[in-house]
Amino acid sequence: MTIRVAIVEDDEQVRENLATLINATRGFECVGTHPSGEHLLETLPRRRPDVVLMDIHLPGMSGVECVRRLKSQAAEVQVVMLTVYDDSERIFQALQMGASGYLLKRSTTDEILRALEEVHRGGAPMSSYIARKVVQSFRRQGPSDRPAENLSKRETDVLTYVSRGYTNKEIADALGLSAETVRGYLKTIYSKLQVRSRTEAAMKFRDGRE
Repeated sequence: MTIRVAIVEDDEQVRENLATLINATRGFECVGTHPSGEHLLETLPRRRPDVVLMDIHLPGMSGVECVRRLKSQAAEVQVVMLTVYDDSERIFQALQMGASGYLLKRSTTDEILRALEEVHRGGAPMSSYIARKVVQSFRRQGPSDRPAENLSKRETDVLTYVSRGYTNKEIADALGLSAETVRGYLKTIYSKLQVRSRTEAAMKFRDGRE
């Protein structure tokens, strides 16, 4: 399966270097390069990616705001934030809006490709410090009011594995499904629970069962 990637980066040289890397690597395809969040959102319906690499510092609409709008339009699209340095506050805000992880721009080509593969499998590439902040934030929100009430048995099965940290491929293997089917279930789960990411879904599910 080819992983379709879109790039949102205002630095033309960085943008083109990333596109060249992705197109030159087997199993990847760059389906769009965008100088701004506005440009991504305008063209998204025509060329929908699996994963978006998004600069956290963008002219006009910020990367954080772009994630929020993108996830409201296409909850199944995974977003990895790009940042020059470990800007924990903005990274945390982006994760709250639905981003799945982040990469430093100084990351090696191998690290970038591994992160894209990881997020496409359902993982979340991020530092342990940022991951702890995310978990602590959702815990502070308090328990949800029976969030799994409207989920089907199969959706509950999928979400149970998500809450245990399983990737989409691992869930598919455990339940005898395809990875594409698992992604479809997750899209429905996100809609029913009114969340934007697997982290939010897992925390809401756990809180509701406690």
